[in-house]
Amino acid sequence: MLEGWIKYSHEGRGMKKSELTQTSTGEFVAMSALMMALIALAIDAMLPALPDLGKDLNVSHPNDAQLVVSMVFLGMAIGQVFFGPLSDSIGRKSAVYIGYVIFFIGSICSIVTDTFALMIIGRILQGIGLGGARTICIALIRDQFVGDAMAKVMSYIMAVFVLAPMIAPALGQGILLIGNWRWIFTFILGLSVVSLVWFLLRQPETLSLDKRSRFSIVLIWSAASEAVRNPITIGFTIALGFILGAFIGYLSSVQQIMQIQYALGSHFPIVFAVCALSVGLASLLNGKLVLYFGMLKLCKLGILGVTVTSIIFFGANLLNIDEPPLWSLILYFMITLFFVGLQFGNLNALAMQPLGHIAGVGSSVVGFISSVLSVPIGILIGALYDDSVMPVVVGFASLGLLATVTIFWIVPCLSMSKNHSPS
Repeated sequence: MLEGWIKYSHEGRGMKKSELTQTSTGEFVAMSALMMALIALAIDAMLPALPDLGKDLNVSHPNDAQLVVSMVFLGMAIGQVFFGPLSDSIGRKSAVYIGYVIFFIGSICSIVTDTFALMIIGRILQGIGLGGARTICIALIRDQFVGDAMAKVMSYIMAVFVLAPMIAPALGQGILLIGNWRWIFTFILGLSVVSLVWFLLRQPETLSLDKRSRFSIVLIWSAASEAVRNPITIGFTIALGFILGAFIGYLSSVQQIMQIQYALGSHFPIVFAVCALSVGLASLLNGKLVLYFGMLKLCKLGILGVTVTSIIFFGANLLNIDEPPLWSLILYFMITLFFVGLQFGNLNALAMQPLGHIAGVGSSVVGFISSVLSVPIGILIGALYDDSVMPVVVGFASLGLLATVTIFWIVPCLSMSKNHSPS
């Protein structure tokens, strides 16, 4: 069925049949998932190493070490502005190559640094390179799929992608047993080389020469303005930014919460993996559920689930002077992250749906706006950490509520749109 969608979508864009047969749908999903998994590995594998990294680089406050996580997201926001238009101009594959080179440079900076400032620069460069991988991966999907089939493929890729957070902290913890935190960066650098070689050898170009646009600031601005003025695109992008901001706040704080506050120590990766499993399960189920219920209904369910669950957990512990029992916290994170997992693929797909004719710039705009909104929010939630889980819980509740309001504001726009049918 998915092969049929690829054939249909490519023939509609004037692509030759020979360009479709080099890579199967399964291999494309696996290849794209590895590209996306590099993002999770670059972030989550470092979580167990944050205390040692902070000590070695003379970080003054424990919360400041969280910037090693959040600066990757900032770099991704910058990279997404650049790589979408670039891929529309020079092709998807050439733009990916440039992104990998930038990621390699950032990785080397992170490996050799003796200062926290150079570490931050390296992490931003890594994020810029990963922003290219993320943006162009979404554009590749949009080049080849449409409608709910696009959401299904994206959900499968995201399902494989979220397996990386499940194993990344354990992988980082294992590497720390035989080396230091620099070895983690070295491992990720090596894996990125494997990913690049696979992509180079097996992925065909999906943007034919006659469909490419001249790299022009004026044209980029015009296309970006079109995307921003589209209420469907901007609405779902803002909702994505709110949810992603809460998620970044969780990622920034979870190591301190679990490994230090709850004194889990080396058992932290196990608990983190259990929580991450919820995101993967939701993404996997979403690939099937979206064909029956549609993207919009699942987005509503996910956002309401995050909001209601967080409000209940906050209220239940409002008068409790002690920290919540570990079992209840893990259960809360699992439920909340399951609802989060129902949203990432669908919100991306809904935001991109009106932008098929400007997929490269469109994915840049969606990624940039959602990241620029989410990164400061995530940094703020992490900075508010004070040996309490409540900043993270309040972040999920309040941002879920804002996302809910945004989604219901978009609904009338959807009913008036002739080119959008998410349900």
